[in-house]
Amino acid sequence: MAVPILCFVGRSNSGKTTLIERVIPELVRAGYKVATVKHAGHGFDLDTEGKDSWRHKRAGASSVMVLSKGSMAMFADVSDQMKVEEVRDRFLDHTYDLIIAEGWKNEGYPKIVIVREQIGEIPISTEGLLAVVSDKPVDLSVPLFGLDDVAGVAALIMKQFPRSPSRADQGLAT
Repeated sequence: MAVPILCFVGRSNSGKTTLIERVIPELVRAGYKVATVKHAGHGFDLDTEGKDSWRHKRAGASSVMVLSKGSMAMFADVSDQMKVEEVRDRFLDHTYDLIIAEGWKNEGYPKIVIVREQIGEIPISTEGLLAVVSDKPVDLSVPLFGLDDVAGVAALIMKQFPRSPSRADQGLAT
């Protein structure tokens, strides 16, 4: 069974990252193994000029992996914008209970939308919409959570994406 994907979407600076970083500990306390994937629409560069990994990449390597005890990083060329399921299928193993993706609002994955009064309106598609997190009233037929109702958001996620018995057993062994 493929690891489920849940997207957190909203305007820039609406609080997506903050909400995600507050929800993850709730899920981890409940035994979930969570991976996150962040969409960077304007590109990014994490490698540091002069470091060995940067030098390998500059020399022409298509992929560079850096490993240490307990950590791994990978810098790789990709031909085009990847979908979250492509990232999951290529780079993540089946032991995860949930992938939280920040972005990918138009890809049809289940999603939680963050709406902020000061950021302005965004069109909200109800396709795959599980909930809205907002500091103002929103009239939709899905649960509405306040910005600080992290426990409520986490409970909804756990109800919607229960840990599979096989992954739950593997999680106990790690």
